[in-house]
Order: sequence, then C-alpha cells, then structure tokens
Amino acid sequence: MNADKSEEVLTWSEWLDFDKTTIETVPESPGLYKMHVSMKILYIGNSTQNIKKSLIDCLSDTCISKAKRFSYALTASSDKVREQLLNEYRTKHNKLPVCMKEN
Repeated sequence: MNADKSEEVLTWSEWLDFDKTTIETVPESPGLYKMHVSMKILYIGNSTQNIKKSLIDCLSDTCISKAKRFSYALTASSDKVREQLLNEYRTKHNKLPVCMKEN
C-alpha cells in the first residue's frame, strides 16, 4: 500500500524508563506506545482515551512488564496508527512483537 497524504506524522517521545515514576509523567490522552528490552520491541499498544492508564496496566502484564524502556506518541487515531505500525513490523520481521499474539 502506498503512503498517502492523509497518513499522520507522529512525534515520538524519547525512550523512557519503564517504571511507575516515569509513567506518571505521561499525559492522560489518547495515543500509542512501544515497549522494548535488549533492543527488541516487545509490544506495540494504544489507548483511545488514556495512554497513562494503559501503561500502568502494562506493569502488571507478565510479558510486557519485562520491558525496560518505552516511547509514546499522542494521537486521536491510535487504533489506525497502531495497525499501521504492526503491519510494518510484521512485514519487516515476519512476525509480531514477542508479547503479542496473532489473531
């Protein structure tokens, strides 16, 4: 699929430590996030309402909680953008990130 002019350009945060203190600095806004450990993406997630709450929930997930760092971007179209990121990841690596299952 060709990139079209309607695709949103995201502004990603720097990679941040994945801990409760750092998560508290994240806005309560819609957006998406990438989690990684040892230079590997573990999870690509999103929230249509409150990215901070979603990140806090990730702390209790047995797989995602292994992440050491995360990066986030605020966007109202997080579902659509997440699908684009997952498709790009799947195309590049021929699989989904470690903490994600194929549907």
